[in-house]
Parts: sequence; C-alpha cells; structure tokens
Amino acid sequence: MPDKKKVLVVDDDESIRELIQVYLEDDYQVFQAACGTKAIELMKKEKPFLIILDIMLPQKAGWEVCKEIRTFSNIPIIMVSAKGEEIDRILGLELGADDYICKPFSPRELLARVKAQIRRSTLQSEPLYDWIEEINEGKSTSPQCVIESNHLIIDDKKYKALLKGQFLDLTTREFLLLAFLAKHEGQVFSREQLLQNVWGFDYVGDSRAVDSAVKRLRKKLNEIDNKNEYIHSVRSIGYKFEVADNENYF
Repeated sequence: MPDKKKVLVVDDDESIRELIQVYLEDDYQVFQAACGTKAIELMKKEKPFLIILDIMLPQKAGWEVCKEIRTFSNIPIIMVSAKGEEIDRILGLELGADDYICKPFSPRELLARVKAQIRRSTLQSEPLYDWIEEINEGKSTSPQCVIESNHLIIDDKKYKALLKGQFLDLTTREFLLLAFLAKHEGQVFSREQLLQNVWGFDYVGDSRAVDSAVKRLRKKLNEIDNKNEYIHSVRSIGYKFEVADNENYF
C-alpha cells in the first residue's frame, strides 16, 4: 500500500483537531499543531501535502502562517474561520489560501474539499517529462483540455502549465485563474465574475483576493517571460488574457 499523504491540521481547539483527524486518518497521515509557530515548524519538518489552517491562533495568526508558508511552498491551504472573521478570511485568501470553510462545518464537506485539493496537487506533482512528451507528441489526455497561446501551454485536466518550456509552479487558485482567463482569451471579466468562476463562491464584501492572485501570477509569468504581458488590467472593470506573439522573442 502506498504511503498516505500527509495533512497538517492547525487549530487551538483540541476537540476540533481530533474531530478532523478522525475523519481524515483513514485516507491521510494527520499531524496536529495548536499554534502558528508549531505549524511552521511541522510544515518544514514533515512537508505535508495540505494544511487545514484556523485563522484565530495563539502566537501567530492563521493569515500570518499562510503568508509565511507562501514564501517557500505552494501546497494547498484550506483556511477555517468563524462566521464573524470575514476580514481575516479575506486577508488569508489575498495571501494565497486556496479555499476556506466556516465553523461550524460538516466534517464530510471538509473531507470532500481536502480530497479535491489533494487531487489537483497530486496531478500537478506528477513527473513533468512524460507529460511534456505527451504534449509534444499530441497525446495529451484530451485536445480540448490543452490551451496553447504564444509560448504558454496549459493542461486543464492535469493542472500543469508550461511557459517557454519551463514549468509554472502555481497554487491551485493561480492555476485555475490562469486557465479560466486563457480559455476566454480577449474577454474581459470583472473581479466578481472571476471570484464566482474561479473561487467557486459568491464573495461578499471584498474582491482584493483577485488582485492579489493576479499580482502573484504576473510575477511568476514575468520571471520566465518578461517580454510578453499575458494578463491585462482593464480600468474600472477587471482583467483579460491576451498576448501578441512577440517577433523579437528570441
């Protein structure tokens, strides 16, 4: 039997940590932390596949933990918040959290979200060589799953993207945002439309999570290709994907 993937559960309430562990331990190897400092320590030591991260933590708040993790890892982060913690939840999403769930939550719903995030992350972490060979030989899973624009290739089914032959190391949300915009090249979307289509929920009160994700995505694209702009701001509206083939590229 293959080794179980590791999941880190971070919450200062022991009963909640134990409840989550009960629901996850059949499928995953679960580690627990009761504070933000311990979470960072276990993150670096155990290198989990996913983190379930409460917002209200002693020593270091959940959004601070999320921010620190994003400096060295793109693993999926599911943030847990009470209903009255909307501002902190917004901040967590701006800093790169992939999903959130409100307390009180259904353990089954949490398990479903964990499985979805890990499935995407697993596909992203599969060996690149075979995938690149499939793309080059036209043997990818399905032609309609592959988006090609200029020097960018996106496989919407395997959650992988290449730019100028280099792998784009993206979080789940960054990948889904890039794929969605690229599928609708030239079409302008408002921030609210992107939240609904990419984040998958109606986001009330703030749309800065989109701006933050676009900023991170642009930086990663620019690190590989600084001669083309892929995601354009449309004043007073939102964003669009569009790129002209640069004849002086090489």
